[in-house]
Parts: sequence; structure tokens; C-alpha cells
Amino acid sequence: MHKRIEVCLTPALLHLYDISNSIVVVIDVLRATSSMVYGIDNGATAIIPVAHVEDCLAYFGKGFLLAAERDGSVVEGYDFGNSPFSYTKEKVAGKTVVLTTTNGTKALHMAREAANQVVIGSFLNLQALCDWLKVQDKSVLLLCAGWKDQFNLEDTLFAGAVVAELRKDFTHFDDSSVAAEDLYQLARNDLRTYIRKSSHSYRLALLNIEEDVRFCLQLNICKSIPVLEGDALVALNLNP
Repeated sequence: MHKRIEVCLTPALLHLYDISNSIVVVIDVLRATSSMVYGIDNGATAIIPVAHVEDCLAYFGKGFLLAAERDGSVVEGYDFGNSPFSYTKEKVAGKTVVLTTTNGTKALHMAREAANQVVIGSFLNLQALCDWLKVQDKSVLLLCAGWKDQFNLEDTLFAGAVVAELRKDFTHFDDSSVAAEDLYQLARNDLRTYIRKSSHSYRLALLNIEEDVRFCLQLNICKSIPVLEGDALVALNLNP
């Protein structure tokens, strides 16, 4: 089988791709997918991504942690947002989190409609994700969540990191993959400095969450790969 790897630079372009037989990796490194990976790695039973803030309310009073973020800030009245520091073992182990974010959960809901399988990627689980993708007999689409349907730099850099790692194991690449990998090669020696050029970096700076950004750019501190099963993200069984 000729496995292909493609990069969708924004969810607004997802309709152009046939993903019925592909694994889709949803990417929103600042900060949704980083927090999802960290939470599952820290023992969260499940993370339920919902599209709208109001959807979280359906889970109120059921013993779940409710997390809602819009435009980078925690929505008033919710337990927390999408800072990775809210997804520590002490807070999430053995718990189910219901989460909605500006970009990441939207991309997840779009992908689940058509993909063969949906998993979550971040710099935190880059190597574990790539090692698993290498041995799958399926094509891969790297779906960048972007910012409100626009291209963003940080998600594309992560997609490029995956392409760089997987290049030997796939036979077909699209131009978005080439561009993403080239960007990553420019940035890889100092991701934080490069990402300072991004518009989202400016937005996050205004929120005074530099620690979150630096945390999300760490490489390979997590082994878990969240996978979408039904309505929930759970830890992928890497030893079936």
C-alpha cells in the first residue's frame, strides 16, 4: 500500500481531503491538544470534547470536571480552561473532563465526521505518536486547528516535525507537508523564539501565560496518545 501523508493547514480546507481511510491527527499545540495529551498521560479516564460552551452544561452535576476556554481565557463559572497546568495528576487522575476550546475541539468534531480514526498530537507526545503512526497501515492527515479557521504558525510547525520524522515511512506527500517540514527545519533549534513571530503568541502574551507556552513546546515528556472513541478521548492501547 502507498501510504500518503498530508497536512491540512486549517479546518476550513478539510472538505478538500478524502480522509475516509486515513488517521487524522488533530493539532492545536497552544494549548488544547497539549493539555489533552498531558491530561490523558496523567491518568484522566476520558476527555469529552464538545463544540460549544453551552454543551458543557449538559454534564453539570454528573461528577465531571468542566473546562471551557474562549479566546485564550477560562470561561467564567467553569473549573478551568485549557492550560496544561490544570491537567496534573492531582487534578485529573481518575476523572472525566468535559472540554470546549476556541479551535481544537472544533477541529476534532469536524474530523470525527469523516476520518477512519482520530488521534491527538502535540510536541509533548511527538515521538510516541510518530512511532505509532509508522507501523499503521493507513495514510495520515495532519489537521492543524489554526485560529478561527485561519492558518497559524505553531500548529504547522508541529505538523512539519511529524513529517520530518515520518518521511522515510510514507511514499506520497503534498505541498503543505513540504512547506510545513521546511518551516520546522527553520525553527527546530529554538521553537520558542520562532513562535514569537506568530499572532497567537502575541495573544497569549497579553494573557500572561508564557509558562504555558514554554510547557507546550517541550518534547516527548508524555507517552500517551489520546484517541477518539465515540464521544470521548481515551488513552490509545499501544500494546493490543
